[in-house]
Amino acid sequence: MSGHSKWAGIKHKKAIVDAQRSKVFTKLIRELTVAAREGGGDLEANPKLRAVAAKAREANMPTDNMERAIKRGTGELPGVTYEEITYEGYGPGGVAILVETLTDNKNRASGEIRSLFSRRGGNLAGAGSVAWMFQKKGYFLIDKSHAAEDHVMTLALDAGAEDFNVGGEAYEITTQPQDFEAVKKALADAGVACQSADLTMIPSSSIKVTGADAKQVLALMEALEEHDDVQHVYANFDIPDDILKAFAAEGAS
Repeated sequence: MSGHSKWAGIKHKKAIVDAQRSKVFTKLIRELTVAAREGGGDLEANPKLRAVAAKAREANMPTDNMERAIKRGTGELPGVTYEEITYEGYGPGGVAILVETLTDNKNRASGEIRSLFSRRGGNLAGAGSVAWMFQKKGYFLIDKSHAAEDHVMTLALDAGAEDFNVGGEAYEITTQPQDFEAVKKALADAGVACQSADLTMIPSSSIKVTGADAKQVLALMEALEEHDDVQHVYANFDIPDDILKAFAAEGAS
């Protein structure tokens, strides 16, 4: 399991406190609006919208909020137009980082993202500089205590999963993007709970980072993830579990 996947799993375990919930909702509302604008407001006919709606329900977003966001995307309600921009850069230790944003002000977003990189030992790079290191995949992380290995592996592979791996505390499943929904349904129908289930960007290789560089990379990741315009951050770091857990614990305290 890649270091960033472990970090995503650890962060997913942290409860969404009230102070954070509004920020989570803001990001999801933007995703719902853009997905509806691109593919229409019908969940059955728009896989991207269906996936975002599932994340919104998981975050306990009120149905009214979801419906308004979708209607803004389809034009039934007035709303802000968001532009999708992906930034590429490097963090401490040469870690490759992809940042996906939805913004209503490209110039402001570019300046702020550049500043976050530079203040934490990183730098933005040109288009295509790191994107080639990542592939879009369906990704599932499942706590070992939730189900037996053979059972989960059989469910996933029979539903079309591409790979199944066993980590220290969890099972890791990857799929091609088009097979994500089928695997998700198979797991849900069997009552297998996922720590994380999402379409994500997985790196083809990783970079080991320790010590001060590791902490600085994680600080940069958190700063980027907390920015209002940032929807997703992907990186190819491999950081020891003890550092990941300690950093997450510090942020939760």
